[in-house]
Amino acid sequence: MSSVIAGKTSQTSKAMIPPGELSDLVKGYMDVELWRSTGWLTRLHLDEPRVDVRNLTERTRLFKRIMDIAVSFTMLILLSPLLLFLVVLVKLTSPGPAIFRQTRVGLNLRTQTKNDRRQSQVDLAELNLEADRRQPGSDRRDESGYGMPFTLYKFRTMTVDAEKNGAQFAVQGDPRVTKLGRFMRKTRLDELPQLWNVLKGEMTLVGPRPERPEFIEGLSKEIPNYINRLGLKPGLTGVAQIVNGYDNNVESFRRKVSLDLMYLQNCCIWNDIKILFKTIRVILTGSGAL
Repeated sequence: MSSVIAGKTSQTSKAMIPPGELSDLVKGYMDVELWRSTGWLTRLHLDEPRVDVRNLTERTRLFKRIMDIAVSFTMLILLSPLLLFLVVLVKLTSPGPAIFRQTRVGLNLRTQTKNDRRQSQVDLAELNLEADRRQPGSDRRDESGYGMPFTLYKFRTMTVDAEKNGAQFAVQGDPRVTKLGRFMRKTRLDELPQLWNVLKGEMTLVGPRPERPEFIEGLSKEIPNYINRLGLKPGLTGVAQIVNGYDNNVESFRRKVSLDLMYLQNCCIWNDIKILFKTIRVILTGSGAL
């Protein structure tokens, strides 16, 4: 079934990459444990490595979009009573808006050059990711060019002043998270508003998680070829979310890069269906949440 749905690698509109570079990158980041934990993923036999969404067949791209629209629209309708209930519950349990809006970086189809300044190595600790690096009157989204910026929607799980000291990663037992927010994070209920992002076409059901622009420059400098994972439209769920859980340190981000690149090389509808069903298990067990 997977071979029928996936088809062969598209021979048109491809972004080119030196032979072996992506596969070497995956091997460099992938350890034995992660390889075994993704044994359920159907491996495709490609003529050459994929670089981005343009390497997918037209059939795969069409099927993914049809599934995105059908599933997100249906879930928004069926879950509308739950969504309204959660809006009221968030408002009643903590001051502030029920829906949290945040800028994320999505699909990146920019062709990289050998001297791309984003690939230079730096010490992530020196970048002070916990500080607010945004300058008054400037917008880093216009400067970075890492990918398409969009507004991501979530149910608010933290206090309204959670980032009064600047953008920072969430940590285990984060005191900024509300009691209700902790429950919603564990059950992934806070992610439900992103179905609207999927319906609008800014996200897809299965793909790499979108990163914040405040962090992406530092991560792309610390992790070589980090932005290769942005070659697909960002997803509500994906291989990295199932296997790796939440990321809040450099090593977990390295694993995420490897898993996202693995998904890119094996992206097909059959794998998407597998990932969606495994996501249900993750939601029911609450694994990987902070």
